[in-house]
Amino acid sequence: MSADCIFCRIITGDVPSDLVYTDEEMVAFRDINPVASTHILVVPREHIESVPHLQPGHEGLVGRMVMRARALAEDEDLASRGYRLVVNSGPEGGQMVPHLHLHLIGGRRLKDQMG
Repeated sequence: MSADCIFCRIITGDVPSDLVYTDEEMVAFRDINPVASTHILVVPREHIESVPHLQPGHEGLVGRMVMRARALAEDEDLASRGYRLVVNSGPEGGQMVPHLHLHLIGGRRLKDQMG
């Protein structure tokens, strides 16, 4: 845990959030600045700054984060309509909080923002 990390403070309960899932490895909560009607962040409890900071052994955690996002998409009735999973890495990649997290975004038609 990092005392100055907002996500670590959410994980410990020091900062309130709209939690939708929690277990021993991760938490999921609604984004406070959603870009769609459903915008949930899946965040590991372990403070991992970003994708380049992943180590051998994190493969299972990242896989479980994706599977949790899949289950949350089903819970939010997005599975049949479609949704987006996004991991931003670093400032130029759009990462706003230096704690690895997965965005689950859906509930409207999403534009292609890759080009």
